[in-house]
Amino acid sequence: MPRICRRPVVVLKKSTGTYSAAHAALGGRTLKTGQSRCFVGYKKHTLRLWLSAHPAHRLLVPLVSWMTPANVGEGGLLVPAFGLCVARWSWRPDYVVVDMGYLGAAHKQICRQRWQVAVLTHLRSDMKVVPPFEAEERAVCPQGTPLRWLGYDARTQEQWFGVVEEGALCAGCWQQSQCLRQFVYPAQAHETLLGKLPLNTRAAQFLLQKVRPWIEPAQSYEKNQLGLGDLFLNSLRLAWCWGLLADAVCLLRARVLRTLPLGNHPLRELLPEQLPLDWDETA
Repeated sequence: MPRICRRPVVVLKKSTGTYSAAHAALGGRTLKTGQSRCFVGYKKHTLRLWLSAHPAHRLLVPLVSWMTPANVGEGGLLVPAFGLCVARWSWRPDYVVVDMGYLGAAHKQICRQRWQVAVLTHLRSDMKVVPPFEAEERAVCPQGTPLRWLGYDARTQEQWFGVVEEGALCAGCWQQSQCLRQFVYPAQAHETLLGKLPLNTRAAQFLLQKVRPWIEPAQSYEKNQLGLGDLFLNSLRLAWCWGLLADAVCLLRARVLRTLPLGNHPLRELLPEQLPLDWDETA
């Protein structure tokens, strides 16, 4: 399953307010204890493909990567990334799980209308819901009966919902004689809640709860294990070269893990293990 992540690569700022790193810019990072809110440098944005199930590993391989100054918003890279996938491989992912940096409705709408791609994010806490939603995971009819998703009509760009079979409110509803127990809503009414795949569906919640958390480990692998977070790069071109090398390592690692038998771990000698305790039973 594809997914997109971002990560700072370079940190550099002089007290004078000028930056020696070519094309570097001031960007913001996620608030963490002991870190400043902003950094100067570049960011790596990667569209990753979740490979088919592997019994021992979660394999996310890079498809498209961008290296940009830190002040470039990641949301604007979503549409070009899918365009490159279509142009290079005549293929695009059906579902993409991203973080809140890609919440913009305009880019989601382009992906849905042009390529039939569902871009999934959580609902921001300060965003208002629209009918039929009363919460991210719950959709109801105008009278409060729970609704289930029936499907997406790509021709009319509408989402169809139906009353849950065990809906107890329908028997006493004053509109039951005129109600078809099916409701339709335009997808563009709310690209996050409705879009291509509504958030109340089991598929959407599974992707957000089970797949979305793997964005951070994918970032951590490049930043910590490959050491990109410790590099001093004073050129966007140089940072781009290191980004390509990191992608190459991820691709080779995935290839090795998919071809080797499960018992032959390529990093077995480097894996941590508990030290043996040689007890002297006679002591």
